[in-house]
Amino acid sequence: MKEIELRFRLNGEEQRLTVPSNVTLLHVIREHFGLMGTKEGCGEGECGACTVLMDGRPVTSCIILAEEADRHDIMTVEGLMKDGKLNRLQQAFLDEGAVQCGYCIPGMLMSAQGLLNENPHPTSQEIRKGIEGNICRCTGYNRIVNAIHKASQDEGDS
Repeated sequence: MKEIELRFRLNGEEQRLTVPSNVTLLHVIREHFGLMGTKEGCGEGECGACTVLMDGRPVTSCIILAEEADRHDIMTVEGLMKDGKLNRLQQAFLDEGAVQCGYCIPGMLMSAQGLLNENPHPTSQEIRKGIEGNICRCTGYNRIVNAIHKASQDEGDS
C-alpha cells in the first residue's frame, strides 16, 4: 500500500502524518489523534455522525480520504471548546435540551457550526436545510433547531 505524507491543521494545530493512501479522514482523527467525538455511524456519508469542518465547511469524514485533508484546516467537535469553555453553540444545545443519547450530537454541532460560519443568523428553515444530512433518532429535531437558533442570537464567540 502506498503511503502519503499529510500536512494540515487539526483544531488549530499544525500536524504532519504519514498514512496509507486508502485511510479515511475519520480513521486519522480517531485512531491517530485519539479524538473520539467524531463518530462512525453508517460509514457511507449518509448519517452525519462523522461530520467535521474542512476549511469551515461541513464534510463527512467517513468517505473522505485522509489525503484530501492535506494542506487544509480541519476542525472536530473537540475544537469548538476554547480554554475549557463550551462555545455558544454547545452551550445552546445544553440549554435547550437538544442532547439526548449524544451519538449524533458531535456531527450535528459541526454541521450547525458550518452553517453559522456561512450564515450567522439563519431562519428556522435555513437551519433545517443546514442540518439535513444529520440523522437523529432521539430528539425529533425541534430542540436542535431551537438550540441553533438560540446560538445564532447569542453574542460571543461562534
